[in-house]
Amino acid sequence: MTTTTAITQKQFGTTPTGEVVTEYSLTNKRGSIAKIINLGGIITELHVRDKSGALGDIVLGFDTLEPYLAVGPYFGALIGRVGNRIANAKFTLDGVTYELAANNGTNNLHGGVQGFDKKVWAATPFENAQGPGLKLHLLSEDGDQGFPGNLDVTVTYQFTHEDEIIVDYFATTDKATPVNLTQHTYFNLAGEGDILNHHMQIFADHINAVNEAQFPVGDLMPVANTPFDFRSPRLIGELINTEHEQIKNGFGYDHNFLINQKTYKELTLAARVEENSSGRVLEVFTEEPGVQFYSGNFLDGTLTGKGTTYQKRTGFCLEPQHAPDSINQPQFPTIVLRPGEKYKTRTVFKLSVK
Repeated sequence: MTTTTAITQKQFGTTPTGEVVTEYSLTNKRGSIAKIINLGGIITELHVRDKSGALGDIVLGFDTLEPYLAVGPYFGALIGRVGNRIANAKFTLDGVTYELAANNGTNNLHGGVQGFDKKVWAATPFENAQGPGLKLHLLSEDGDQGFPGNLDVTVTYQFTHEDEIIVDYFATTDKATPVNLTQHTYFNLAGEGDILNHHMQIFADHINAVNEAQFPVGDLMPVANTPFDFRSPRLIGELINTEHEQIKNGFGYDHNFLINQKTYKELTLAARVEENSSGRVLEVFTEEPGVQFYSGNFLDGTLTGKGTTYQKRTGFCLEPQHAPDSINQPQFPTIVLRPGEKYKTRTVFKLSVK
């Protein structure tokens, strides 16, 4: 096992407009490897050990740049300005109505046609006592995808010697604008096959119930006595095909769980996932009020990467964030960032072996 850290980089490709995309490989003292490209801050590979000590890649992704440039499932990407859906691709803020890019039917999804996942970020690798890391910077200009204000965004990935990926988000703006950044990695702790035999635990008493268009409706729904009760560990596949209205509306699990935080914006354990064959464990900590659990329902075998065809439910996402359509839901915690304020939030993806 290696006892030194390393950061290497190589050209991953070039965009149609001539921007060079670089892949950064971060190796910690355990010999674990995280690979990240500066297009979308995408985590392309994450190699961690299983219970036998063998390294294996546990995230979905592609071998080449081209599939990441196409419309796709947001494998591994940073999401912004606003994660999740905005109804009818518009919102009103301070008396002004803003029309956004519609890329999910009539709605805005994950920031629009050219969201943060499609931007080439300025990248700076670094190392400190915790391990190797990568600092990413982006200026999203006023009017980008219809959003107001020049939004200055910095995201750092710290890959610690304890096999944690610490994601720190920072942003400022010169005009009031909604901001709801998140990370969209698809995990498969076994490294292959579907994710139905993963044991999922989500520390949440409620979800945002959604309609058929997957927008919040009505009051918060208690998870008790429903397929959404993951307060104790349960197989993802146990109730994923039940005749529950919310399962039908989400085509499986694709819902925002309201985390049981003691204090708002406190770093809190949101979810814990175990996979018995590998012994791998993923814990997700966040300062966000919710986490979107998505069970890979729309993967359909049309995408291939790393020698694998990605079938339905071959990966899951845990996306810390505010609730979908928060900008149009005044009863939800605000996602509006104003001049003079600082957007700051942290997520930790911690890998271990049981």
